[in-house]
Amino acid sequence: MRKIVLLIMIAVLCVSSYGASYTYAEINTDVSAYSAVLMEQDSGRVLYGKKLHEKRRIASITKIMTAVLAVESGKLDEMVTISDTAVRTEGSSIYLAPGQKIKLRDLVYGLMLRSGNDAAQAIAETVGGSIEGFVYMMNEKAAEIGMLNTQFINPHGLDGKGFEHYSTAYDMAILARYAMQHEDYREIAGTKFHKAPNTEQSWDYAWKNKNKLLTGLYEFSTGGKTGFTKQAGRTLVSTASKEKENLICVTITAGDDWNDHISLFNKGFDQYDLVKLIKKGPVGEVPKELKGHVYTKDAYKYPLTTEEQGEVDIRYEIEEGKEFKNGDKVGLASIYIGEKKVGEKALFYSSSKLKLQASYWLDGIKEVFSMMVGEEVDG
Repeated sequence: MRKIVLLIMIAVLCVSSYGASYTYAEINTDVSAYSAVLMEQDSGRVLYGKKLHEKRRIASITKIMTAVLAVESGKLDEMVTISDTAVRTEGSSIYLAPGQKIKLRDLVYGLMLRSGNDAAQAIAETVGGSIEGFVYMMNEKAAEIGMLNTQFINPHGLDGKGFEHYSTAYDMAILARYAMQHEDYREIAGTKFHKAPNTEQSWDYAWKNKNKLLTGLYEFSTGGKTGFTKQAGRTLVSTASKEKENLICVTITAGDDWNDHISLFNKGFDQYDLVKLIKKGPVGEVPKELKGHVYTKDAYKYPLTTEEQGEVDIRYEIEEGKEFKNGDKVGLASIYIGEKKVGEKALFYSSSKLKLQASYWLDGIKEVFSMMVGEEVDG
């Protein structure tokens, strides 16, 4: 099958390009953490990294995976009976009682806000049938979403006898990115305070989130999970959003994690703009006979520095010599910064003729204007 490649140079905000001198930008700074990463949530682009692929003990940020599996179980509103084993779990606790009945959803709140190890144990027993079954699910999910340097041996992150329970800053950012796709997770992780019924006492549970970024230190914080053990040190996963740009930060073994995260978030928001490179809808950069019949199902946005915005080019690869039916895939739009491919979007065929939108050069001008006035242009 022959293909037509249309090479369209798109200067989104800057008409000139920088040619062979192009370098792939990354925030230039340092943090107190032994390993760290700052990632743009929607694209997965790494904006800062420090020993981001090195395997480390991770402590209670493990519980993000435990929360994800609870959310995906579909059992959040079912009642859980607390076992003796759960109550006897060491470390931080939400003070459950044997035989107590509590909603799985409330256990996840106790897990994420107060880092309850007893809650983690109860969730694992309920969702996985046993600790062994749940740990198997954790590792299967990790492999499924691309956490290639991670191994879980428990649902809470307590240190074992050896170096058996570990992950990396990058893998934990991948996990946070996946978790943030779930509405229930976003709501729970972003809650500052939660009350839950207590069937064993005359008082209800009242939990304030341990994440100080969320509860007062950082106005753009949207959630996350804290962690600490003597062997792992302080670990932290947090998320933040500003003007529709969403960032994920992970630090492992950090002496000053709150400030590490604030500094990285601020630099990320200041140095990168989330730019719409491909619009949802009809695509005009196609052979004449396909004009008005090729479209994308959704937009493509990518975080770029000002300098990079003059280095973007989009290469449209269209299949030729084939009769398409409505909904058929007809090719790809590949996005490059300089010579580095950063993403792609599938192109589809519509049997009905679509109204073409403004050319991309005009769209670039609209993008400049929208950023100048602080408003998003439709499309």
